[in-house]
Amino acid sequence: MTSSALVQKTVSFTSASHPARRMRRMRERTIEFLLLLAASSSIFVTLSIVFILVAESLPFFQHVSLREFLTSTEWTPMFYDPKFGILPLVAGTFLTTLIALLVAIPMGTIAAVFLSEYLPSRAREIVKPALELLAAVPTVVYGFFALLFVTPLLQKLFPNLASFNVLSAGLVIGVMIIPYVSSLAEDAMRAVPSHLREASFAMGATRFQTSFRVVIPAGFSGLTSAYILGISRAIGETMVVAIAAGMQPNLTVNPLEPAATITAFIVQVSLGDLPHGSIGYQSIYVAGLTLLIFTLTFNLIGFWLRKKFREAY
Repeated sequence: MTSSALVQKTVSFTSASHPARRMRRMRERTIEFLLLLAASSSIFVTLSIVFILVAESLPFFQHVSLREFLTSTEWTPMFYDPKFGILPLVAGTFLTTLIALLVAIPMGTIAAVFLSEYLPSRAREIVKPALELLAAVPTVVYGFFALLFVTPLLQKLFPNLASFNVLSAGLVIGVMIIPYVSSLAEDAMRAVPSHLREASFAMGATRFQTSFRVVIPAGFSGLTSAYILGISRAIGETMVVAIAAGMQPNLTVNPLEPAATITAFIVQVSLGDLPHGSIGYQSIYVAGLTLLIFTLTFNLIGFWLRKKFREAY
């Protein structure tokens, strides 16, 4: 084959009208469309959830004023004389979440430091999956563990502790979300450049000082993501608080007393006993919308913190 014929064949193959090239472009466009569809599906699902919650919540506020909803201290939508103050559920949710975070954030961070900075790589490949197995345990098992093991244990320390209480539920939720915090935090610490550790060691710092004064500040944007995930997971937990906390909507900040959370209320009334369109039925969606707003707020705060510390380092 002469050189001119070879050049002509090459030009023909690379031209846009060549069948093989057209087929390849069609495959690429199909793949791009499928990837766009997959990426857009999460946005569609999120917007659909928001639309349903808002559409079902608006009729609720035609019967209950926003002021009563935000300031009233009683939440009894199933009673003959119903009250719709969300504060007891909010107090129970945040109290349980606070107790859980007091357990999960310190222990998860320490576990992440140990996995990232102290443990050899071979041992890390065994210990990290074993720690992450805690996330595979069904939450209903954690709920009965809190009710039948943790609560009797705490009653030896606090004789007046009720059988259903916020403290045991919060402690068990904290243990439950440790794998979420430690796994993401460890990934963030391992992403810190090695030269920062080497510079710290060259200055005479110990491994402990390097871990807590160099690695953690440098990877704090990633640690923030781990903490925000832990907060969202604790706020959205259902079965543990439904089993161990008592599902009593009390406005209290005492962890030794029973309380109800937003998710526990949704479970309690979502049993099909309420007629569609009733105000009790609509209160389920209002509670879900409130929970969505709280979760969105924490995620926005986490996004702002990640951006701030990423710019700082």
